[in-house]
Amino acid sequence: MPSTEAAASELQDRATLWSAGEIPASDVVSAACDALVAGLDSPGLRVLAACTRAEADYDVHDLLPEAFDELGLILYPAASEAGQEAAARALARRVLAGELKPWELTFRINQRYGHELPLTARLAELDDEYAFLEYGGDEAVAQIAEPTGLTGLGEQWNTGWR
Repeated sequence: MPSTEAAASELQDRATLWSAGEIPASDVVSAACDALVAGLDSPGLRVLAACTRAEADYDVHDLLPEAFDELGLILYPAASEAGQEAAARALARRVLAGELKPWELTFRINQRYGHELPLTARLAELDDEYAFLEYGGDEAVAQIAEPTGLTGLGEQWNTGWR
């Protein structure tokens, strides 16, 4: 059983990801159930955890503010910079937990925020590089790998790909 702190953090992450359109509302309800099992409790959390999958899409939006207020958790507005940064951090934690591949993180960040969010601009740039490699073939690999000193082979690297 996770600690109450871990359950609260997971509930907050899932609410943030739901708010950003990354996961379905039923995942928030599942996190609320897990939080109750871990020992968190409030009237609003119980109501949230009682939602069915069918109700979640309609009710989570209205139930989250009360539950989060009772638990002292932060519910970020999705369009705010703080909300976007919280969503990016939640996605990054999913990579560390092995639930998301690094390329999926960069892709999602680039698709959702582009290069506009200062916290994630470098991740968006990395996704651009992934796309360049995917569509540019061997020539693209050579153009990126050697200028960065990745191979340590100098010009030998480039001649082997041409």
